[in-house]
Amino acid sequence: MFPRPVKLLHIAVAILVGLSLVILAHGPAVADNCDNYDQRSQAYYDCLGRSIDDLNSQLQASVNATKPLQSQVDNLSKQLESLQGQITAAEGKIRNLSDSITLREHSIANQYVILAIKVRDYYKKMQLYNPFMVFLSSGRASDVVRGLAYRAISVDDDKNLIVNITNDIIQLEADKKQVEAGKQQLAALQAKLDTQKAFFDKQIASAQSWQAQLSNQIASLSAKQQAFLAAKLAGLNIPLYALSGGGCSSDLTNGKDPGFSGGFGFFTFGVPNRVGLNQYGAWGRAKAGENDEQILHAYYNFDSISGVDTGTTIRVNNGNGINQGSVIWSGSIEDYVKRVYEVPDSWTDNGNAALKAQAIAVRSYVLAATDNGANSICANQYCQVFKTDPKGGNWDSAVSGTSGQVMLQGGKPIKAYFSSTHGGYVYATADLSGWSSTSFTKRAIDTPSGSVSSISDLRSNAYDRDSPWFYCDWGGRSQYGGTAWLKPSEMADIVNVILLAKQDSSAQSHLSQPDKPNPEGVDTWDAGTVAGKLGGSAYSTVDSVSMNFDFGSGKTTSVTVSGSGHTNTFDANTFKDYFNLRAPSNIQIVGPLYNVERR
Repeated sequence: MFPRPVKLLHIAVAILVGLSLVILAHGPAVADNCDNYDQRSQAYYDCLGRSIDDLNSQLQASVNATKPLQSQVDNLSKQLESLQGQITAAEGKIRNLSDSITLREHSIANQYVILAIKVRDYYKKMQLYNPFMVFLSSGRASDVVRGLAYRAISVDDDKNLIVNITNDIIQLEADKKQVEAGKQQLAALQAKLDTQKAFFDKQIASAQSWQAQLSNQIASLSAKQQAFLAAKLAGLNIPLYALSGGGCSSDLTNGKDPGFSGGFGFFTFGVPNRVGLNQYGAWGRAKAGENDEQILHAYYNFDSISGVDTGTTIRVNNGNGINQGSVIWSGSIEDYVKRVYEVPDSWTDNGNAALKAQAIAVRSYVLAATDNGANSICANQYCQVFKTDPKGGNWDSAVSGTSGQVMLQGGKPIKAYFSSTHGGYVYATADLSGWSSTSFTKRAIDTPSGSVSSISDLRSNAYDRDSPWFYCDWGGRSQYGGTAWLKPSEMADIVNVILLAKQDSSAQSHLSQPDKPNPEGVDTWDAGTVAGKLGGSAYSTVDSVSMNFDFGSGKTTSVTVSGSGHTNTFDANTFKDYFNLRAPSNIQIVGPLYNVERR
């Protein structure tokens, strides 16, 4: 009558033991301590690479070990739920039977009285009953027969009633025993099920917690690795302000010929810093009819644009930050803003709207960065590009037309960050590694519709699409026309490096660029050596590269490579990191949203 989940519990124990062995086999996640290395050295990078690979291996081992059990785990969970339902239903039946017994006990208490009377009467009738006495006392034969029948019926009724009441009493006692036995059995089963379920839940939670711990450590180390690679990217001298000039290495429209066909080019949208005012985006918005205040609201959160003391003194230093180097100039805030060289003077659309927006942003930034002039500010793109001679022209008009105006939030000027080209997306400071969260920066998609559906949509509609760095590849090689195109065989080598690094973390120090001295002083493995160590899984050429994107956040999410009978998909950040490590010369992918082109 009651469920007996012995087989299910045996399955549960087997699965739980398997999960326990997975966890015990790996133990706590421990990463190498790389803090003892110089963070500018290749040894530091190698240490980080080994740590990440080790943690990735542990994580993958955990996932691989638990994956075969997952279907059994899911099935067991369903069976446990079904079993719990059976126990609950059985408990309900027991409660109903127990309630019925209570009612029957009240009824039988009254029947006991009737039973005693009927038993006494039955025995009296059996003792006193004599057919001849009836026959002698009757006057007629019919009366005799009728009397005999009545007496027989009366005796049988008493007998039947006695039997029925007795059976009810016997059944009641049996049911009571069954209820007590059932309660004990169900209690034991429930306790056993609860114990197994608790153990099951604990082990699953432990496995998930352990995997989450690994993922967090990998993410943390990857952030340090990205910081190291960012330092290497500094050699590209990426322009962060619109007036700096220049363009992409091999833009699709500039006609540069690398001298080979079938090449791959990796194009990044915008420059790395996407925070605050998008200078080319501001120009695009001005051309679309927006005024300076509308432009600023598109890129910042602030309460109002208000006037401040135009006589505030600003001091400029020759260092690379606030209060660095020596002071080389000082003057009023308005004189300072007139000497800032950030955007072209030709951006006069809609009444100098873009220039006015830039002037208000410059004024707001310098007051916030220097604490209203208490500190000095640098003269380069690490702060704001400043020259001792006034810029003049339309810029002077824009500065005068916005004299004293700054963006205020909570009564204070905001630190209005800006850069040349955001690539169609605006980030808040919280989105950038190493930056603190700020209330005045915001996230936005910098298109008229506020959305993006495809790469072609972004390239056609972003407000900053006219920037020379909107869709740009970085770096290049003189022997290939100064372009950044890569041959299919070079792409194969980069993919092989990623595969080998994941397969053997000790190989990391040998996987830097073959065309530069190895910073560790060890031999750098060339393409043939890397392919040889991979064996049958190596690529000899790459036929195609495709990307997946998250257009909501403006990021490439994964890269899929096919060739030589293989297909592999890589996380976009992993692909970018190893691409930047191995790609020849100074060829780099510089931002989170990038695409591949084929020529």
